[in-house]
Amino acid sequence: MKAPTKFSAQVILEIGHYVYLYVDPRDKSVFYVGKGKSNRAFAHLKSQSNSKLSRRIREIRGDKFEPQLELLAHDLPDERTALKIEAAAIDLIGIDNLCNEQRGHDSREHGRRPVGHVAGQYAKQSANIKQPAIVIRINDLYRPDMTEAELYDATRSAWRVGKRCESAELAFCVFEGVVREVYEITGWLQGGSTFTHQRMGRKQLSRDRLEFVGTIADERIRKRYVNRFVGHEFPSGAQNPIRYVNLNKAQRQVPRVPD
Repeated sequence: MKAPTKFSAQVILEIGHYVYLYVDPRDKSVFYVGKGKSNRAFAHLKSQSNSKLSRRIREIRGDKFEPQLELLAHDLPDERTALKIEAAAIDLIGIDNLCNEQRGHDSREHGRRPVGHVAGQYAKQSANIKQPAIVIRINDLYRPDMTEAELYDATRSAWRVGKRCESAELAFCVFEGVVREVYEITGWLQGGSTFTHQRMGRKQLSRDRLEFVGTIADERIRKRYVNRFVGHEFPSGAQNPIRYVNLNKAQRQVPRVPD
């Protein structure tokens, strides 16, 4: 039976909000996840844009096939529910395997992540930081699927920090107020002057920024702080992603490597 190119008025009335999938008939892989109501699911079939999705559809048609359109969920109570299911599906399949331009709505805060991260987010068990430390929020850079190297690079480089950062022994990687990782700092250098796996959107070399080099903290330290809440270190509405803790008690100076 030939697949429909639109829903009837009766179907639209009954179907409500839904989440849809585009499937490549050549290998049965899902290549797009969307949400909508009415005939939204069919709109991409008519698009003439140069988006990644439109190019994939043209490629499939060039091989004499048509994309398969499926509903993952339907008769949903509202758009918010559809948004959450769409986000969960994108997280499960992986954004790199899809033509979607971005992860689902609200997935940064409520999407796929290790259970320890979720527990830390909701339990808000506060960390009592005892060592001289610099706390770094990476809300705009964080992804739950980041590798250790990507998380390290996003945390250490490159920030507008004062000279007192050189007294910090530990650097805390923080997302949504929860510690994701802790690093022992071995030195500070000019921003962009050391190798990173990627620049995370920052300039290659920055005279007004610094970056640290270091190692993942000892497991004893990690157990004390990872997945603990430090949101209280940031005043309400604070825009600065950097906070200093206990630096007035610092016993040592972490070396600043000359430029």
